[in-house]
Amino acid sequence: MKVFPDEPNYAHSTEHGTVDPLILNTERGKKAIKVSFLGLAAIASAQIVIALISGSSALLADTFHSLSDAVTAVPLWIAFSIANRKPDKRFTYGYGRAEDVAGLAIVFLILISALFAAYNAISLILEPAAIAYVEVVAIAGIVGFAGNEMIAQYRIRTGREIGSAALIADGYHARTDGLTSLAVVLGAIGVWLGYPLADPVVAILITLAILKVFWDSGKLVFGRLMDSVDPEVVDDIVHAIGHIEGVLEVADVKVRWIGHRMHAEITIAVDSGLSVSEGHDITIEVRESLARHVTYLSGTTIHVEPLEATGKCSLQV
Repeated sequence: MKVFPDEPNYAHSTEHGTVDPLILNTERGKKAIKVSFLGLAAIASAQIVIALISGSSALLADTFHSLSDAVTAVPLWIAFSIANRKPDKRFTYGYGRAEDVAGLAIVFLILISALFAAYNAISLILEPAAIAYVEVVAIAGIVGFAGNEMIAQYRIRTGREIGSAALIADGYHARTDGLTSLAVVLGAIGVWLGYPLADPVVAILITLAILKVFWDSGKLVFGRLMDSVDPEVVDDIVHAIGHIEGVLEVADVKVRWIGHRMHAEITIAVDSGLSVSEGHDITIEVRESLARHVTYLSGTTIHVEPLEATGKCSLQV
């Protein structure tokens, strides 16, 4: 299931005297961005010095991949900062979509890094250059892999826990950067064995790996922009409220991500003879059931209508 089951329950998050979990999650996201940015900046700084001294195109491509990954912290930081703003009359759902806009910026930066890596690799295939300090290049690749994998795990784990597609995409970006660092090691070994074209060839492989990340991250981010959710989310919601006494049908369920917050709009059908007060009591039961069983929802709007008005579009299971 592709939702984020470890995300806190937001159904009752505005109790007096407590800190809103949504704000805490935003702060967690900002902390993950800051820590990973410092780590990637340190890795890229070391790599670029070695790449310029050694002349390794594979390491240079990997370095720019690391730099582009570090730069993605800027739009993410801005997005998480904006997401803290409260809803107003213009942005009635709040500012969570800023994360999705940041996700677009991340996808664009991944594409730019792939194009640069390809240009650099092709240039060195046409005009090969000697590589110095092959052993140091290999060590730089190993360090790059270890550092990027640690950062990737941290970003992906935090992104899943708070439900941020942009942070998850950025984590996969870092993970692929770590794998491309291993490719740098292979290129250095090839040069050491007497195959000078191994370095630019590996750089091309790195480019293909970056393009794969671009494609996967693009699907994730654009899916969020198109209000895509896992179909099992709808099934979970229907299952959670379908057994409640008084709910005759679950007529409609709409779910969307707003940044790292999931919101649902649900229409239930009840007996037309119920009073407004009785209908209200049923909605309270529905909300409480969702809070217990569908804990990754951050907000729910429940519409009540008489059974006769539902037609044949029931989602009842």
